[in-house]
Amino acid sequence: MQHYVGHGAPPPAPSGRPPHPAPPAPAPGSGWAGGHAGHGVPPAGPPHPPAGPPRPPAAPPRPAAAPRPAAPQSAGPPAPQAPPVPPQPGGEPTGQVRLPAGAPVQLPAPPAEPRGAAPLDATRTSVAVLLIGPAGAGKTTVARHWAERRSVPTAHISLDDVREWVRAGFADPQQGWHEGSETQYRLARRTCGFAARNFLANGISCILDDAVFPDWPVVGLGGWKRHVGPGLIPVVLLPGLDVVLERNAERTGNRRLADEEVARIHGRMAGWYGSGLPIIDNTRHDVETTARLLDEAVARALASPPAW
Repeated sequence: MQHYVGHGAPPPAPSGRPPHPAPPAPAPGSGWAGGHAGHGVPPAGPPHPPAGPPRPPAAPPRPAAAPRPAAPQSAGPPAPQAPPVPPQPGGEPTGQVRLPAGAPVQLPAPPAEPRGAAPLDATRTSVAVLLIGPAGAGKTTVARHWAERRSVPTAHISLDDVREWVRAGFADPQQGWHEGSETQYRLARRTCGFAARNFLANGISCILDDAVFPDWPVVGLGGWKRHVGPGLIPVVLLPGLDVVLERNAERTGNRRLADEEVARIHGRMAGWYGSGLPIIDNTRHDVETTARLLDEAVARALASPPAW
């Protein structure tokens, strides 16, 4: 009789008894023929098996199924991303408002006053004022005092101070009007306008002073309106010629002009009469009184803006 590899011959059957049935042939791949790991030769059955037909052998264990490879994902369009969050207004680390390049700031319209109410308090309103006047009219002195006495933050921006930032190559007005002086005046006005818009955008009022001629609308009021914005309030400070000449004589350096030049500028400023702009004649007023009259002129302009 042929025997399977890995199994010995069955023991001889005792006399008078039928032989023990031989184990069935192992199924291919069951692991018995080569000694399955962890099993070896199955134990022998009992010497006296119970009567009846023999039990069929247990089914051999099925080999573990190999893991299926993951199906490749189809390369589809990328998942939509959330749109970037726009920066919040005033997102500067310092909390300041970033000024839009080249865009004039619109001043907020004053609230409507009920009928019979007190006039608007110009000392507590954010405004931008342009104080116009000839050399020696007291523009710088009045503008500085007016800015200091207000109860809201207010800046004074002097055109002459900004123009004198130029140290080498300064165009002295005593040498007359020429291309260099015209360029420096234009640059100073543009710089003052940018400073005014920057202050206004951050809640600070301002007052500027300049000798604007009524017969130069594009360079004068038109230029300031472009640089600052349509909410600019122009006010003319125009004392008598004798007062202007006296104040000019007290000046020193390049701020002092010849008497003939002062008289010529004063005569051109007279063209503001009849223009519709508020005019303050401070011939007989001190600085405090002139500042109070300026408050009244600004309040009237806020209630009924002049057409200019």
